[in-house]
Amino acid sequence: MKRLFLLIVLSLLLMSCGSSFQSFYNNHKADLGTTSFQVPNFMKAVLGNISPGVKHAIGNISDFKYIKFSNVDALKRQSLINEMNAVTNSGYLDVFRKNDIEQTRIISVKELGIVVTDAIVFNSTETETYAYYLQGNFDPEKIKSLADETTFNTFSSDLMQNYNTNLSPSFNPNN
Repeated sequence: MKRLFLLIVLSLLLMSCGSSFQSFYNNHKADLGTTSFQVPNFMKAVLGNISPGVKHAIGNISDFKYIKFSNVDALKRQSLINEMNAVTNSGYLDVFRKNDIEQTRIISVKELGIVVTDAIVFNSTETETYAYYLQGNFDPEKIKSLADETTFNTFSSDLMQNYNTNLSPSFNPNN
């Protein structure tokens, strides 16, 4: 009986210590110089209005989080990269990874059969670092296409532009 109790406590401890994008997001969303947002259920319609190009690239989104760190120094940047490595090492498969002094770019996914269910898109340069978390049903080939730098940059710009265009800072319908 003691062994069973010890095993359950140890299992719960290990699961709670596991890295996730949500914990990464929660740990940093209040950092100075950080811009972040997540799309709650009542705003899912915003994602339904994204451009056909972005919608085609990513498919059906059920969860979307974004975090951007501006003006990061080398120590903070390395810390963020290490944290993201811990997140992607916990059940994710790397589709693409580029580790240079100038840029670290990671595209990691979780799969269920032939469907990608979770995707993390992480990019860190000497001046800024940002990450997207997407959950839904995605075509693996579309996610893999983000490894191309031009496609990746177009996707990021399109997604942010469409989100910002559809986001209303006021809940007052008269504004």
